[in-house]
Amino acid sequence: MLRRSAFRLPRHPASVGLARLRVRDHLAVWGHTGPAEALDTAILLVSELATNAVRHGPVREREFEVAVTVLADGSCFIEVSDASSAEPEMKAPCPADDENGRGLHLVEALAEAWGVWHRGRHGKTVWALVRS
Repeated sequence: MLRRSAFRLPRHPASVGLARLRVRDHLAVWGHTGPAEALDTAILLVSELATNAVRHGPVREREFEVAVTVLADGSCFIEVSDASSAEPEMKAPCPADDENGRGLHLVEALAEAWGVWHRGRHGKTVWALVRS
């Protein structure tokens, strides 16, 4: 059985923590039985993708959407959508003391797969798959 939840949040830095909390709560309610490491990875990926939507989304956009789907095998499929049509860029990491520029590197390292769906004039969805 597939279970999916989607919700919209204000494009504000405080929404990143709320996105993590809501996804964790949804997975707990659904009885996610995968390894704790997979759950932590899913939450970290939600955080990274939501942060990108908040930081790089269009200024006029007021909200972004987060969706999480638990697949039949227990894997998690994460989607974060915003109104920007700009493709996310994997940049060279900044100096060791800089905390910016590492998000997509984490996504690349932790996700089984990830990518971007373009939604025409409605922006894009960045997705990631976490196997349990």
